[in-house]
Amino acid sequence: MPLTVAEFVHRWKINSQTERATAQSQFRDLCELLGEKNPTESDPTGERYAFEKRVSKTRGGTGFADVWLRGHFAWEYKAKGKHKDLKKAYEQLNDYREDLGNPPLLVVCDFERFEVHTNFTDTKKRVYAFNLDDLNRNQVTATDRKSTRLN
Repeated sequence: MPLTVAEFVHRWKINSQTERATAQSQFRDLCELLGEKNPTESDPTGERYAFEKRVSKTRGGTGFADVWLRGHFAWEYKAKGKHKDLKKAYEQLNDYREDLGNPPLLVVCDFERFEVHTNFTDTKKRVYAFNLDDLNRNQVTATDRKSTRLN
């Protein structure tokens, strides 16, 4: 039986482990909740959908995007505890995005809060921000953060 929204929310509200220990677990749970295959199930080679996708940074050096799906999104977790600075995660994704094919969605998460940053050609950026409690309420949470620049 698939994971329910309430089970997902409960599981991740009580979690206090580090990013390294739980990022892939939360993403797998999210895939289960949505009825989607996770990167390992969908693409065993990691050529188009992967955890820990190795990338070249625009400022030099290499890094790893936590989750990446070619042509769709890049996802970066930040948490050595909840409520870490998601601005830093977004900056990190910006440093990776060119090597990832400039995906249209850049997602950052601290296990409790989620921000989906649009990155569509010829459009203004929008940010859709929500948290675990918002998932339980099943409400639209779109926000336009024109005045809040993250760079």
